[in-house]
Amino acid sequence: MKATRVFSRLALCVLCGMGAWGASAAAQSYPSKPVHIVVPFAPGGITDILARALAQRLTESLGQQVVVENKPGATGQVGAEAVAKAAPDGYTLLVAADATFVTNPHFYSRLVFDALNDFAPITALGISPQALIVNPALPVRTLDDLIALARKQPGEINYGTFGIGSSGHLNIVLLGEMTGTRFTPVHYRGAAPAITDVIGGHIQMMIVSIGLIAQPWQSGQLRVLGFGSPARLPQYPDVPTLAESGLPGYEAGSSWYGLAAPKGTPADIINLINAQTRRIFDEPSFREQFLAPNFIFSIVSPPDVFAERIRAESTKWGKLIRDTGLKIE
Repeated sequence: MKATRVFSRLALCVLCGMGAWGASAAAQSYPSKPVHIVVPFAPGGITDILARALAQRLTESLGQQVVVENKPGATGQVGAEAVAKAAPDGYTLLVAADATFVTNPHFYSRLVFDALNDFAPITALGISPQALIVNPALPVRTLDDLIALARKQPGEINYGTFGIGSSGHLNIVLLGEMTGTRFTPVHYRGAAPAITDVIGGHIQMMIVSIGLIAQPWQSGQLRVLGFGSPARLPQYPDVPTLAESGLPGYEAGSSWYGLAAPKGTPADIINLINAQTRRIFDEPSFREQFLAPNFIFSIVSPPDVFAERIRAESTKWGKLIRDTGLKIE
């Protein structure tokens, strides 16, 4: 009997050792085929720009092709679901904006995946300050002008978002709550098509990452009323923050972006991708070529730090969503 127990323990140890060896061997041979990065939004937005820049550098450092696939729909749910259900082998990754991880779970009661538990966080990537922009035909030049017009025409001014629950959505909701005004949202599958419609006059305004509107703004296609950052930006010292424009304490939450894998992906693979990504984001050439022109600030971190960011932001935005009664079924 005693000998049987000893044999069983030895067998268990051997099996555990084989499992650990198998995971380690898989990581050592990774990647042996192309890696796919899913972007759950339309091409042209900051999420897409970041993913493609990272994919290019990872292709070089990993020695395998890293391919970006855009799978927009349902505020990022379509692409996120595809990754959540993918094999946890490191060959399907997700680059998504904050809404995918921290606000969608509070908006949708019937998500087909658990945004907090069905992914293995790899690293946060970047964060982008926001700008409040309007079509030049809208007769406003300051935030005060916009608020006055909105009070005269409640609900008649349309604003674009890059998805329900995105920072571009919630920042306008917060603006309305603080000023007693009401704007009508028009939801898009990404920031780029929404910006196009602001330029074309199909919608009147939106809050979006500065990097996406710098060029059309400088060419006169858009008007910037203010930045959502806590302080003025050195690049544009004459542009006021929204807080100093009549909304003390207002700060438009900056969009941030992160990299994740399906839950169960071996830790060795997670750590490898994390190390390579952090090295890439620390390269001066990468910062100068991709981050700086798009006003993206690096926030790469160890996996556990990214996981804590997701938990903290989920708590913060969950409270705002509950307090305002926003809900999508």
